[in-house]
Amino acid sequence: MKNTTNSKENAEKNVENLKKTIERKHIIEAKTDAAEKLRELFVDSLKDIYWAEKALTKAIPKMAKNASAPKLVDGLTQHLVETEGQIVRLEKVFSLIGEKAVAKKCDAMDGLIEEGKSIMEETEVGAVRDAGIIAAAQKIEHYEIATYGTLAAWAKALGEKDAAALLVESLLEEKNADETLTEAAYHDINEDALEK
Repeated sequence: MKNTTNSKENAEKNVENLKKTIERKHIIEAKTDAAEKLRELFVDSLKDIYWAEKALTKAIPKMAKNASAPKLVDGLTQHLVETEGQIVRLEKVFSLIGEKAVAKKCDAMDGLIEEGKSIMEETEVGAVRDAGIIAAAQKIEHYEIATYGTLAAWAKALGEKDAAALLVESLLEEKNADETLTEAAYHDINEDALEK
C-alpha cells in the first residue's frame, strides 16, 4: 500500500513538474514572440521616420524660401543640415540592426507637410505667414520628438544600445529645433503678426 501511495505521489509530482515546464515554455515563447513583434514595429517605425526625414529635405527649403524673418530662415536652414545628418544617422541605425535602409511613406508626416503647404498658399509673405510656418514646423518637430523618443526606448528595450544612442542624438536635435522655433515666435514673429 505504501508503494502505491509513493507511486501516486511521484506521478502527481511529475504532472506538476510537467505543467511548470510547459508554463515556463509558454512564457518564454510569449516573450520571444513579443520581442519579435516589437522588433518588427521598431523597424517599421524606422522606415516611416526615414521617409519623413527625406520628405523634409524637400519641404524645409520651401518653408525657408517662403519665410521673411531672417531668424526663421536661419533656423530652418540650420535644421535642414541637421535633417540631412539625421538621414545618415538613420542609415547607420538600419546597418547596426542588420536591416536595409528602406523608406516607407509616413502618412502622418505627409499630412503635416501638406498642412504647411496650405498655410503658405493661404497667407501673404510677411509676419503672418512666418507665424504659420512656425506653427507647421513645430507640429513637425513634435511628431519627430515623439517618434525619436519612442524609437530610442524601443532600441534600448531590444538591446540595441548603439542604435538607441544615435536615435537620442536625433531626438536632442529635434528638441533644440523646437526651442529655436519657439524663441523666434515669442520674441519677434507673433508680435509682428499682430501688427499686420
